[in-house]
Amino acid sequence: MSTTLAPAASKLALLGGTAVGEVTYSKFPHFSERALARVTEVLRAGKAIGLGRFHSPEIEEAELTISRYHGGREVLACSSGHAALQGALAGLEICCGDEVITTPYTWGASISCILHQNAIPVFVDVEADTGVIDPEKIEAAITPRTKAILAVHIFGQPANLKRLRAIADKHKLCLIEDGSQAHGAEIDGLRVGNVGDAAGFSCMGGKVLPTTEAGYLVTPRKDVFWKAAMIGQHMGRSPEKDFPAELLPWVDSLVYTYRVTPLNAVLLTEQFGVIDGWVAERRRHAALFREQLAGAQFLRLPDYAPGVKPVYHLLTMNFDSEAAGVSRNTFAAALKAEGMLAFGYVPAPIPDWARLHWQGYSGPRVSWLAALEKAGVDYRGLALPNCRHRVANSIETRFDFIDDRADMVMRMAEVVHKVEANIGALRDYERSHGPVATAKR
Repeated sequence: MSTTLAPAASKLALLGGTAVGEVTYSKFPHFSERALARVTEVLRAGKAIGLGRFHSPEIEEAELTISRYHGGREVLACSSGHAALQGALAGLEICCGDEVITTPYTWGASISCILHQNAIPVFVDVEADTGVIDPEKIEAAITPRTKAILAVHIFGQPANLKRLRAIADKHKLCLIEDGSQAHGAEIDGLRVGNVGDAAGFSCMGGKVLPTTEAGYLVTPRKDVFWKAAMIGQHMGRSPEKDFPAELLPWVDSLVYTYRVTPLNAVLLTEQFGVIDGWVAERRRHAALFREQLAGAQFLRLPDYAPGVKPVYHLLTMNFDSEAAGVSRNTFAAALKAEGMLAFGYVPAPIPDWARLHWQGYSGPRVSWLAALEKAGVDYRGLALPNCRHRVANSIETRFDFIDDRADMVMRMAEVVHKVEANIGALRDYERSHGPVATAKR
């Protein structure tokens, strides 16, 4: 299907016209009949406690399955992506004032895992086109206190792993990957999660690989695996046969409750059996949308270099508000009125968020402000021009197309072309009413 849609000139739904029609998606999350039968079997057997591999064959099976997917790395199944990321930091012994260079353009859990270790996030700008961390900004931010780089593969777009690995190795830093939106993404033949010293993935119900609520850590190092288990698993999984003897004196129940349930362990195993097909469908639909959007004036997809293979957890697009003559929020509102979900995923650069500003803070007490104050960090007013531009101008949409939904992709393109064809009327609307306040989901 390669015919570019002609612009629709009918009146915008936002202005009282008839909408193109709702964009609908594949049933997602999807669980196979086999997965449902296995979950039912687990529940009927009363297997509700996830203490580790020694106690649950379902957890052992899940961790072995995920390990095969990640080239034989150590895998720790846990309760969420945040749990996996905090486990990665703890396993690498990053805490207590250590600095972690990271992105300001992400979901908060990518940063709160650092804060919960009493470590210090150091924010550097992102690439303008994609929103992933810009490797060229990192070296200037390194200090004697820097211990790690935490890169987020946002929207399923892989960060530049070769460059990040080279910088980390040059400066003897750890590299941590947040692959929560990027299961199966690749760059230059490298699979996300297989390059860092540790990586965390979310598998909650809305992710590329969904369960109900779960996550996992991957690492090439057994010591990182066991130290991560010690902070978030029952008794650090010390009853397991290969637990290191040198860590036994430090085992107790002073842990976060980050363990996975047997139910979600079963779902992890089953979903890894189908994820490659789902990823292929997401990529196929993204290619079709890119083709149909080729004639658009104001909205475009990021340009990816050869070897970059995103997985399109969300579809991110770049809006040219200056050329369009309207704000991103107004344009997104027009898309939404026609039936296409359109929103800005990141509401503001994270260093702007009030709960990171210990100076004059008057909100509910949070545990990390003392560490930030002690470190003397001041996040207020950081420049971050690319991050700020994306916050104001990117448009995200849901992209859960895991079976043939080419008709819905064509509908999305029709919506975009209709709104662009009526850009003059939309400019008049914004002049009369002012910009729409937010681009909501």
